[in-house]
Amino acid sequence: MKLKTLLFFCISIILITCSSEDSTEGNSQIENPVSAEAMYFPPSDSDTWETKSISSLGWHQDKVQDLLTYLQSKNSKSFMILQNGRIVMENYFSGHTATSPWYWASAGKTLTSVVTGIAEQEGYLNINNKVSDYIGTGWTSAPLAKENLITCKNLLTMTSGLDDSLGDDVSPANLKYKADAGTRWAYHNVYVKLQDVIAAATGQTWTQYFNSKLRDKIGMSGSWIQSGNNSVYWSTTRSMARFGLMALNNGNWNGNQIINTTYFQNAVNTSQNINLAYGYLWWLNGKSSYHLPQTQLQFNGKLIPNAPDDMYCALGKNDQKIYVVPSKKLVVIRMGDAADNVNLALSDFDDVLWQKINAVMN
Repeated sequence: MKLKTLLFFCISIILITCSSEDSTEGNSQIENPVSAEAMYFPPSDSDTWETKSISSLGWHQDKVQDLLTYLQSKNSKSFMILQNGRIVMENYFSGHTATSPWYWASAGKTLTSVVTGIAEQEGYLNINNKVSDYIGTGWTSAPLAKENLITCKNLLTMTSGLDDSLGDDVSPANLKYKADAGTRWAYHNVYVKLQDVIAAATGQTWTQYFNSKLRDKIGMSGSWIQSGNNSVYWSTTRSMARFGLMALNNGNWNGNQIINTTYFQNAVNTSQNINLAYGYLWWLNGKSSYHLPQTQLQFNGKLIPNAPDDMYCALGKNDQKIYVVPSKKLVVIRMGDAADNVNLALSDFDDVLWQKINAVMN
């Protein structure tokens, strides 16, 4: 009897041990799934860039030609899609090449937004301070009391209150009072005064500070070129894509935090209560309403209905585009001439383009 009891006890211990091992192994498989693909960053000192095929993503190769035909018919120079940092599509049209520079137009406002945040994190400025703290009074022709209402943040959010109907000239005589800062949203070239603020605050030229703190750190090429009243950034498509990739990663470049995440998240979220689709010089999709340049009308609905709701974007004159979609780990670039009519930012082209992109991806 004792022998049977001992035998039963030993068998029970063996069964319990095996069951425990099986359970542990099962939990291990659940708790340690195959790690997700790491975000890719191209080397900063090389043109090398990893690629990914359409088929590997399960996208529709048979829809690609329709997208390319549309892009070419709409005066595009270049088009690029990054997914998780890798190039999925890279196409050039009408003699434009990977080494050809092109202008960013107002898509380059986002460069000024990021560099303003870098200057703030380095202690050179505070965006809540008035502009005249850095460049002196008399930079507008507004009454001094009204001029002193205008903060750096007002320039970032297009709420300076200055008259936007007078063109791009930012000389004091052309910067006239229209409304108190913060009470009116209007797309205005006065944002460029932030570059003067940064130069004065840092003791460097705008170009020197921009190059050392942003351009060179992420391996961009390109330069600022004066065009009339505007200083416009020119670069290759891949350099534009590098900036988009940094934006996709909340201001981080391959482990190096170029711009702090708090500032960057503020930049790509609604910055004031007038134009919900505008951050710090970034356009935002998925909001309930939006305003457009050169009008005080409010339009109900999303900025680009066919695009993902979480998308934020840099939009420039004549359809220069950087679209950033965190939920899909996408960066989409388009450079070229105006798709249809001359425009300052948004156009009908955006929504149709996203319809074509969706057909490829979905």
